[in-house]
Amino acid sequence: MRLTILGGGGFRVPLVYGALLGDRAEGRVTRVVLHDLDPARLSAVARVLAEQAAGVADAPEVTVTTDLDEALRGADFVFSAIRVGGLEGRADDERVALAEGVLGQETVGAGGIAYGLRTVPVADDIARRVARLAPDAWVINFTNPAGLVTEAMARHLGDRVIGICDSPVGLGRRIAKVLGADPREAWIDYVGLNHLGWVRGLRIAGRDELPRLLADPQLLGSFEEGRLFGPDWLRSLGAVPNEYLHYYYFNRETVRAYQQADRTRGAFLRDQQAGFYEEMTHPDAAALSAWNRTRAEREATYMAENRDAAGAGERDADDLSGGYEKVALALMRAIARDERTTLILNVRNRGTLAVLDDTAVIEVPCLVDANGAHPVAVDPLPDHATGLVCAVKAVEREVLSAAESGSRTTAVKAFALHPLVDSVNVAHRLVDGYTAAHPGLGYLK
Repeated sequence: MRLTILGGGGFRVPLVYGALLGDRAEGRVTRVVLHDLDPARLSAVARVLAEQAAGVADAPEVTVTTDLDEALRGADFVFSAIRVGGLEGRADDERVALAEGVLGQETVGAGGIAYGLRTVPVADDIARRVARLAPDAWVINFTNPAGLVTEAMARHLGDRVIGICDSPVGLGRRIAKVLGADPREAWIDYVGLNHLGWVRGLRIAGRDELPRLLADPQLLGSFEEGRLFGPDWLRSLGAVPNEYLHYYYFNRETVRAYQQADRTRGAFLRDQQAGFYEEMTHPDAAALSAWNRTRAEREATYMAENRDAAGAGERDADDLSGGYEKVALALMRAIARDERTTLILNVRNRGTLAVLDDTAVIEVPCLVDANGAHPVAVDPLPDHATGLVCAVKAVEREVLSAAESGSRTTAVKAFALHPLVDSVNVAHRLVDGYTAAHPGLGYLK
Protein backbone atom coordinates (compact mmCIF):
# COMPACT_ATOMS: atom_id res chain seq x y z
CA MET A 1 0.00 0.00 0.00
CA ARG A 2 1.34 3.40 -0.99
CA LEU A 3 1.10 6.53 1.15
CA THR A 4 1.93 9.93 -0.28
CA ILE A 5 2.72 12.71 2.20
CA LEU A 6 2.27 16.24 0.87
CA GLY A 7 4.45 18.59 2.88
CA GLY A 8 6.90 15.72 3.08
CA GLY A 9 9.72 18.01 4.16
CA GLY A 10 7.69 19.09 7.19
CA PHE A 11 9.07 18.71 10.67
CA ARG A 12 6.43 16.32 11.96
CA VAL A 13 6.67 13.75 9.13
CA PRO A 14 8.92 11.45 11.23
CA LEU A 15 6.01 11.05 13.68
CA VAL A 16 3.96 9.48 10.90
CA TYR A 17 6.78 7.28 9.67
CA GLY A 18 7.57 6.16 13.21
CA ALA A 19 3.96 5.04 13.62
CA LEU A 20 4.15 3.12 10.34
CA LEU A 21 7.24 1.27 11.54
CA GLY A 22 5.23 -0.24 14.36
CA ASP A 23 2.49 -1.52 12.04
CA ARG A 24 3.29 -5.13 11.15
CA ALA A 25 -0.14 -6.37 9.98
CA GLU A 26 -1.19 -7.39 6.49
CA GLY A 27 -2.30 -4.53 4.29
CA ARG A 28 0.18 -2.13 5.85
CA VAL A 29 1.92 0.75 4.11
CA THR A 30 4.94 -0.55 2.20
CA ARG A 31 5.93 2.61 0.33
CA VAL A 32 6.01 6.24 1.43
CA VAL A 33 6.38 9.05 -1.11
CA LEU A 34 7.39 12.42 0.30
CA HIS A 35 6.46 15.48 -1.73
CA ASP A 36 7.63 18.99 -0.99
CA LEU A 37 8.59 22.09 -2.93
CA ASP A 38 11.88 22.39 -1.01
CA PRO A 39 14.47 19.74 -1.94
CA ALA A 40 16.68 20.59 1.05
CA ARG A 41 13.87 19.98 3.52
CA LEU A 42 12.97 16.74 1.75
CA SER A 43 16.57 15.58 2.07
CA ALA A 44 16.69 16.47 5.76
CA VAL A 45 13.51 14.58 6.61
CA ALA A 46 14.54 11.60 4.49
CA ARG A 47 17.72 11.36 6.58
CA VAL A 48 15.69 11.27 9.79
CA LEU A 49 13.44 8.56 8.37
CA ALA A 50 16.43 6.50 7.26
CA GLU A 51 17.80 6.53 10.81
CA GLN A 52 14.37 5.62 12.17
CA ALA A 53 14.22 2.64 9.82
CA ALA A 54 17.73 1.36 10.59
CA GLY A 55 17.49 -2.23 11.74
CA VAL A 56 13.73 -2.46 11.17
CA ALA A 57 12.86 -5.37 8.93
CA ASP A 58 10.54 -4.54 6.02
CA ALA A 59 10.45 -0.83 6.85
CA PRO A 60 8.36 1.10 4.29
CA GLU A 61 10.43 2.22 1.34
CA VAL A 62 10.85 6.00 1.16
CA THR A 63 11.14 8.05 -2.02
CA VAL A 64 11.12 11.82 -2.45
CA THR A 65 9.92 14.08 -5.23
CA THR A 66 9.16 17.73 -5.94
CA ASP A 67 6.73 16.74 -8.74
CA LEU A 68 3.18 16.77 -7.36
CA ASP A 69 1.62 14.71 -10.15
CA GLU A 70 4.31 12.06 -9.79
CA ALA A 71 3.68 11.94 -6.06
CA LEU A 72 -0.07 11.45 -6.48
CA ARG A 73 -0.13 8.77 -9.20
CA GLY A 74 -0.72 5.35 -7.72
CA ALA A 75 -1.37 6.60 -4.19
CA ASP A 76 -3.77 4.64 -1.99
CA PHE A 77 -3.72 7.30 0.71
CA VAL A 78 -2.67 10.93 0.52
CA PHE A 79 -1.71 12.66 3.75
CA SER A 80 -1.89 16.43 3.29
CA ALA A 81 0.20 18.45 5.74
CA ILE A 82 1.26 21.45 3.70
CA ARG A 83 2.10 24.92 5.03
CA VAL A 84 1.55 27.59 2.40
CA GLY A 85 3.93 30.46 3.09
CA GLY A 86 5.98 28.41 5.55
CA LEU A 87 6.64 29.40 9.13
CA GLU A 88 7.66 32.86 7.94
CA GLY A 89 4.09 33.26 6.75
CA ARG A 90 2.77 32.13 10.13
CA ALA A 91 4.97 34.64 11.90
CA ASP A 92 3.67 37.38 9.59
CA ASP A 93 0.08 36.32 10.29
CA GLU A 94 0.69 36.78 14.00
CA ARG A 95 2.58 40.05 13.62
CA VAL A 96 -0.03 41.78 11.44
CA ALA A 97 -2.90 40.77 13.73
CA LEU A 98 -1.18 41.70 16.98
CA ALA A 99 -0.36 45.13 15.58
CA GLU A 100 -4.13 45.66 15.39
CA GLY A 101 -4.66 44.27 18.87
CA VAL A 102 -6.34 41.04 17.72
CA LEU A 103 -5.35 37.40 17.79
CA GLY A 104 -3.07 36.08 15.05
CA GLN A 105 -3.05 32.36 15.94
CA GLU A 106 -2.73 30.14 12.87
CA THR A 107 -6.22 28.58 13.07
CA VAL A 108 -8.18 31.00 15.27
CA GLY A 109 -9.23 34.56 14.51
CA ALA A 110 -7.47 36.84 12.04
CA GLY A 111 -4.42 34.60 11.68
CA GLY A 112 -6.57 31.60 10.82
CA ILE A 113 -8.44 33.60 8.18
CA ALA A 114 -5.20 34.82 6.60
CA TYR A 115 -3.78 31.30 6.60
CA GLY A 116 -6.99 29.97 5.09
CA LEU A 117 -6.98 32.58 2.32
CA ARG A 118 -3.44 31.52 1.39
CA THR A 119 -4.09 27.80 1.69
CA VAL A 120 -7.52 27.20 0.14
CA PRO A 121 -6.45 27.89 -3.49
CA VAL A 122 -3.53 25.46 -3.12
CA ALA A 123 -5.66 22.81 -1.39
CA ASP A 124 -8.29 23.25 -4.10
CA ASP A 125 -5.70 22.54 -6.80
CA ILE A 126 -4.43 19.48 -4.91
CA ALA A 127 -7.96 18.10 -4.60
CA ARG A 128 -8.58 18.54 -8.33
CA ARG A 129 -5.35 16.69 -9.10
CA VAL A 130 -6.17 13.86 -6.72
CA ALA A 131 -9.59 13.47 -8.33
CA ARG A 132 -7.91 13.23 -11.74
CA LEU A 133 -4.74 11.24 -10.98
CA ALA A 134 -5.71 9.08 -7.99
CA PRO A 135 -9.54 8.94 -7.95
CA ASP A 136 -9.61 5.91 -5.64
CA ALA A 137 -7.25 7.42 -3.07
CA TRP A 138 -8.37 8.57 0.37
CA VAL A 139 -7.09 11.98 1.42
CA ILE A 140 -6.35 12.53 5.11
CA ASN A 141 -6.06 16.24 5.73
CA PHE A 142 -4.08 17.71 8.61
CA THR A 143 -3.37 21.02 6.87
CA ASN A 144 -4.63 23.90 9.00
CA PRO A 145 -7.15 25.39 9.34
CA ALA A 146 -8.13 21.70 9.16
CA GLY A 147 -11.92 22.01 9.06
CA LEU A 148 -11.90 24.83 6.51
CA VAL A 149 -9.34 23.14 4.25
CA THR A 150 -11.16 19.79 4.45
CA GLU A 151 -14.40 21.52 3.41
CA ALA A 152 -12.62 23.13 0.46
CA MET A 153 -11.21 19.79 -0.71
CA ALA A 154 -14.53 18.01 -0.18
CA ARG A 155 -16.04 20.10 -2.96
CA HIS A 156 -13.97 17.97 -5.36
CA LEU A 157 -13.40 14.76 -3.39
CA GLY A 158 -16.65 14.35 -1.50
CA ASP A 159 -16.37 11.97 1.44
CA ARG A 160 -12.98 10.67 0.28
CA VAL A 161 -11.28 13.51 2.15
CA ILE A 162 -11.31 13.33 5.94
CA GLY A 163 -9.79 15.88 8.30
CA ILE A 164 -7.94 14.85 11.44
CA CYS A 165 -6.76 16.64 14.57
CA ASP A 166 -5.13 15.34 17.72
CA SER A 167 -6.68 17.92 20.09
CA PRO A 168 -9.96 16.07 20.75
CA VAL A 169 -8.09 12.78 21.19
CA GLY A 170 -5.70 14.32 23.70
CA LEU A 171 -8.57 15.98 25.57
CA GLY A 172 -10.53 12.74 25.82
CA ARG A 173 -7.43 10.86 26.94
CA ARG A 174 -6.73 13.37 29.69
CA ILE A 175 -10.31 13.30 30.99
CA ALA A 176 -10.41 9.50 30.99
CA LYS A 177 -7.10 9.32 32.82
CA VAL A 178 -8.27 11.75 35.51
CA LEU A 179 -11.38 9.60 35.99
CA GLY A 180 -9.26 6.46 36.31
CA ALA A 181 -10.56 4.95 33.07
CA ASP A 182 -8.92 3.39 30.02
CA PRO A 183 -9.31 5.91 27.15
CA ARG A 184 -9.71 3.01 24.73
CA GLU A 185 -12.87 1.93 26.54
CA ALA A 186 -14.47 5.38 26.80
CA TRP A 187 -17.07 6.92 24.50
CA ILE A 188 -16.31 10.63 24.13
CA ASP A 189 -19.30 12.84 23.38
CA TYR A 190 -17.44 15.57 21.51
CA VAL A 191 -19.14 18.04 19.13
CA GLY A 192 -18.15 21.20 17.26
CA LEU A 193 -15.83 22.45 14.55
CA ASN A 194 -12.10 21.91 14.32
CA HIS A 195 -10.46 23.73 17.28
CA LEU A 196 -13.95 24.75 18.42
CA GLY A 197 -15.54 21.81 20.21
CA TRP A 198 -16.66 20.60 23.62
CA VAL A 199 -16.60 17.29 25.48
CA ARG A 200 -20.13 17.03 26.87
CA GLY A 201 -19.92 13.51 28.22
CA LEU A 202 -17.54 10.61 28.68
CA ARG A 203 -19.24 7.23 28.95
CA ILE A 204 -17.59 4.23 30.51
CA ALA A 205 -19.58 0.97 30.46
CA GLY A 206 -22.64 3.02 29.49
CA ARG A 207 -22.37 5.46 32.40
CA ASP A 208 -21.58 9.14 31.88
CA GLU A 209 -18.69 9.95 34.23
CA LEU A 210 -18.28 13.62 33.25
CA PRO A 211 -20.66 14.88 35.98
CA ARG A 212 -18.39 13.25 38.56
CA LEU A 213 -15.45 15.20 37.16
CA LEU A 214 -17.35 18.50 37.04
CA ALA A 215 -18.44 18.09 40.66
CA ASP A 216 -14.86 17.67 41.95
CA PRO A 217 -12.75 20.89 41.94
CA GLN A 218 -9.59 18.95 42.79
CA LEU A 219 -10.00 16.61 39.82
CA LEU A 220 -10.90 19.52 37.54
CA GLY A 221 -7.73 21.35 38.45
CA SER A 222 -5.51 18.34 37.89
CA PHE A 223 -5.27 18.34 34.09
CA GLU A 224 -4.43 20.75 31.26
CA GLU A 225 -7.88 22.10 30.38
CA GLY A 226 -8.90 22.38 34.02
CA ARG A 227 -5.89 24.59 34.68
CA LEU A 228 -6.39 26.59 31.49
CA PHE A 229 -10.09 27.39 31.97
CA GLY A 230 -10.47 27.05 35.74
CA PRO A 231 -12.88 24.69 37.56
CA ASP A 232 -15.55 27.36 38.04
CA TRP A 233 -15.83 28.08 34.32
CA LEU A 234 -15.96 24.39 33.39
CA ARG A 235 -18.76 23.83 35.86
CA SER A 236 -20.61 26.84 34.43
CA LEU A 237 -20.35 25.37 30.94
CA GLY A 238 -21.22 21.84 32.06
CA ALA A 239 -18.63 20.66 29.54
CA VAL A 240 -14.89 20.65 28.91
CA PRO A 241 -13.86 22.82 25.93
CA ASN A 242 -11.13 22.09 23.45
CA GLU A 243 -8.00 23.96 24.54
CA TYR A 244 -8.32 26.31 21.55
CA LEU A 245 -11.47 27.81 23.04
CA HIS A 246 -9.16 29.53 25.52
CA TYR A 247 -8.57 32.04 22.71
CA TYR A 248 -12.29 32.88 22.83
CA TYR A 249 -13.09 32.69 26.54
CA PHE A 250 -9.93 34.54 27.63
CA ASN A 251 -9.19 36.54 24.51
CA ARG A 252 -7.98 39.79 26.07
CA GLU A 253 -5.61 38.01 28.44
CA THR A 254 -4.24 35.84 25.64
CA VAL A 255 -3.70 38.71 23.21
CA ARG A 256 -1.90 40.64 25.95
CA ALA A 257 0.32 37.65 26.70
CA TYR A 258 1.16 37.28 23.00
CA GLN A 259 1.96 40.97 22.71
CA GLN A 260 4.26 40.81 25.71
CA ALA A 261 6.09 37.66 24.61
CA ASP A 262 9.65 37.93 23.29
CA ARG A 263 8.57 36.12 20.13
CA THR A 264 5.29 34.84 18.75
CA ARG A 265 4.79 31.10 18.42
CA GLY A 266 5.31 31.24 14.68
CA ALA A 267 8.55 33.21 15.02
CA PHE A 268 9.80 30.75 17.65
CA LEU A 269 9.09 27.74 15.44
CA ARG A 270 10.54 29.50 12.38
CA ASP A 271 13.83 30.13 14.16
CA GLN A 272 13.90 26.76 15.91
CA GLN A 273 13.24 24.71 12.81
CA ALA A 274 15.61 26.83 10.73
CA GLY A 275 18.31 25.69 13.16
CA PHE A 276 17.33 22.05 12.67
CA TYR A 277 17.32 22.23 8.87
CA GLU A 278 20.62 24.11 8.92
CA GLU A 279 22.11 21.37 11.08
CA MET A 280 20.92 18.84 8.49
CA THR A 281 23.10 20.45 5.81
CA HIS A 282 26.09 18.91 7.56
CA PRO A 283 26.58 15.34 6.30
CA ASP A 284 27.92 14.06 9.64
CA ALA A 285 25.03 15.39 11.76
CA ALA A 286 23.01 12.81 13.69
CA ALA A 287 19.65 13.44 12.09
CA LEU A 288 17.33 11.53 14.41
CA SER A 289 18.82 12.82 17.64
CA ALA A 290 18.71 16.41 16.32
CA TRP A 291 15.08 15.95 15.37
CA ASN A 292 14.16 14.44 18.75
CA ARG A 293 15.87 17.29 20.59
CA THR A 294 14.08 19.93 18.52
CA ARG A 295 10.73 18.19 18.83
CA ALA A 296 10.96 17.95 22.62
CA GLU A 297 11.46 21.72 22.86
CA ARG A 298 8.62 22.34 20.40
CA GLU A 299 6.13 20.24 22.37
CA ALA A 300 7.11 21.65 25.76
CA THR A 301 6.41 25.23 24.61
CA TYR A 302 3.04 24.49 22.96
CA MET A 303 0.42 27.14 23.90
CA ALA A 304 2.90 28.59 26.41
CA GLU A 305 1.34 32.06 26.27
CA ASN A 306 -2.10 30.67 27.11
CA ARG A 307 -0.73 28.74 30.07
CA ASP A 308 1.11 31.85 31.25
CA ALA A 309 -2.07 33.93 30.99
CA ALA A 310 -3.99 31.29 32.97
CA GLY A 311 -1.20 30.56 35.44
CA ALA A 312 -1.47 26.92 34.35
CA GLY A 313 2.22 26.05 34.71
CA GLU A 314 4.18 23.59 32.58
CA ARG A 315 2.64 20.90 30.40
CA ASP A 316 2.40 17.40 31.85
CA ALA A 317 4.96 14.94 30.51
CA ASP A 318 2.16 12.72 29.16
CA ASP A 319 0.97 15.59 26.93
CA LEU A 320 4.30 15.86 25.11
CA SER A 321 3.90 12.73 22.98
CA GLY A 322 1.83 14.18 20.11
CA GLY A 323 -0.94 12.01 18.76
CA TYR A 324 -2.10 13.05 15.28
CA GLU A 325 0.03 10.35 13.67
CA LYS A 326 -1.82 7.72 15.73
CA VAL A 327 -5.17 9.09 14.58
CA ALA A 328 -3.98 9.02 10.96
CA LEU A 329 -2.73 5.44 11.22
CA ALA A 330 -5.93 4.28 12.95
CA LEU A 331 -7.97 5.92 10.20
CA MET A 332 -5.92 4.32 7.43
CA ARG A 333 -6.14 0.91 9.08
CA ALA A 334 -9.90 1.12 9.48
CA ILE A 335 -10.44 2.00 5.82
CA ALA A 336 -7.79 -0.26 4.25
CA ARG A 337 -8.58 -3.36 6.34
CA ASP A 338 -12.20 -2.68 7.25
CA GLU A 339 -11.13 -2.66 10.91
CA ARG A 340 -14.15 -0.84 12.25
CA THR A 341 -13.40 1.77 14.85
CA THR A 342 -14.64 5.07 16.27
CA LEU A 343 -12.59 8.25 15.85
CA ILE A 344 -13.26 11.98 16.25
CA LEU A 345 -12.85 13.37 12.74
CA ASN A 346 -13.63 16.31 10.48
CA VAL A 347 -16.32 15.20 8.03
CA ARG A 348 -19.32 16.59 6.20
CA ASN A 349 -22.27 17.23 8.48
CA ARG A 350 -24.98 15.25 6.69
CA GLY A 351 -27.66 16.31 9.16
CA THR A 352 -25.63 15.61 12.31
CA LEU A 353 -25.98 19.21 13.53
CA ALA A 354 -29.34 20.55 12.39
CA VAL A 355 -28.18 24.18 12.54
CA LEU A 356 -25.65 23.58 9.72
CA ASP A 357 -26.18 22.36 6.16
CA ASP A 358 -25.16 18.91 5.00
CA THR A 359 -21.88 19.98 3.34
CA ALA A 360 -20.53 21.89 6.34
CA VAL A 361 -17.49 20.09 7.76
CA ILE A 362 -17.82 19.47 11.49
CA GLU A 363 -15.73 17.62 14.10
CA VAL A 364 -17.60 14.73 15.73
CA PRO A 365 -17.22 11.04 16.62
CA CYS A 366 -17.42 8.88 13.50
CA LEU A 367 -17.78 5.20 12.82
CA VAL A 368 -15.06 4.25 10.34
CA ASP A 369 -15.00 1.25 8.03
CA ALA A 370 -13.93 0.37 4.49
CA ASN A 371 -16.47 2.86 3.14
CA GLY A 372 -15.02 5.80 5.06
CA ALA A 373 -16.12 7.85 8.07
CA HIS A 374 -19.75 8.16 9.09
CA PRO A 375 -20.70 10.83 11.65
CA VAL A 376 -22.61 9.59 14.68
CA ALA A 377 -25.89 11.24 15.65
CA VAL A 378 -25.39 13.75 18.47
CA ASP A 379 -27.58 15.86 20.71
CA PRO A 380 -27.95 19.56 19.80
CA LEU A 381 -25.39 21.97 21.19
CA PRO A 382 -26.45 24.47 23.89
CA ASP A 383 -27.28 27.95 22.64
CA HIS A 384 -23.93 29.54 23.54
CA ALA A 385 -22.02 26.87 21.62
CA THR A 386 -24.46 26.89 18.71
CA GLY A 387 -24.00 30.64 18.32
CA LEU A 388 -20.23 30.36 18.25
CA VAL A 389 -20.21 27.40 15.85
CA CYS A 390 -22.60 29.11 13.45
CA ALA A 391 -20.65 32.39 13.55
CA VAL A 392 -17.30 30.72 12.84
CA LYS A 393 -18.77 28.49 10.13
CA ALA A 394 -20.20 31.61 8.46
CA VAL A 395 -16.70 33.11 8.49
CA GLU A 396 -15.26 29.94 6.95
CA ARG A 397 -17.82 30.14 4.16
CA GLU A 398 -16.79 33.74 3.44
CA VAL A 399 -13.16 32.63 3.28
CA LEU A 400 -14.07 29.92 0.76
CA SER A 401 -16.03 32.45 -1.27
CA ALA A 402 -13.18 34.99 -1.23
CA ALA A 403 -10.66 32.34 -2.27
CA GLU A 404 -12.89 31.27 -5.16
CA SER A 405 -13.88 34.73 -6.37
CA GLY A 406 -10.72 36.67 -5.52
CA SER A 407 -12.94 39.32 -3.98
CA ARG A 408 -11.19 41.64 -1.56
CA THR A 409 -14.59 42.83 -0.34
CA THR A 410 -15.53 39.28 0.64
CA ALA A 411 -12.17 38.84 2.40
CA VAL A 412 -12.87 41.98 4.46
CA LYS A 413 -16.29 40.55 5.30
CA ALA A 414 -14.71 37.31 6.54
CA PHE A 415 -12.44 39.20 8.94
CA ALA A 416 -15.17 41.61 10.08
CA LEU A 417 -17.64 38.82 10.91
CA HIS A 418 -15.26 36.84 13.08
CA PRO A 419 -16.14 37.05 16.81
CA LEU A 420 -12.51 37.92 17.66
CA VAL A 421 -12.28 40.83 15.21
CA ASP A 422 -14.44 43.60 16.62
CA SER A 423 -14.33 46.29 13.95
CA VAL A 424 -14.96 46.63 10.23
CA ASN A 425 -12.19 49.23 10.12
CA VAL A 426 -9.79 46.74 11.71
CA ALA A 427 -10.89 44.16 9.11
CA HIS A 428 -9.95 46.56 6.29
CA ARG A 429 -6.55 47.19 7.85
CA LEU A 430 -5.96 43.47 8.35
CA VAL A 431 -6.59 42.79 4.66
CA ASP A 432 -4.23 45.64 3.77
CA GLY A 433 -1.58 44.27 6.12
CA TYR A 434 -1.86 40.68 4.97
CA THR A 435 -1.87 41.43 1.26
CA ALA A 436 1.25 43.56 1.78
CA ALA A 437 2.95 40.78 3.76
CA HIS A 438 1.97 37.84 1.55
CA PRO A 439 2.51 37.87 -2.23
CA GLY A 440 0.27 34.78 -2.31
CA LEU A 441 -2.72 36.95 -1.46
CA GLY A 442 -2.22 39.08 -4.53
CA TYR A 443 -5.25 37.39 -6.09
CA LEU A 444 -7.55 39.48 -3.86
CA LYS A 445 -8.78 42.42 -5.91
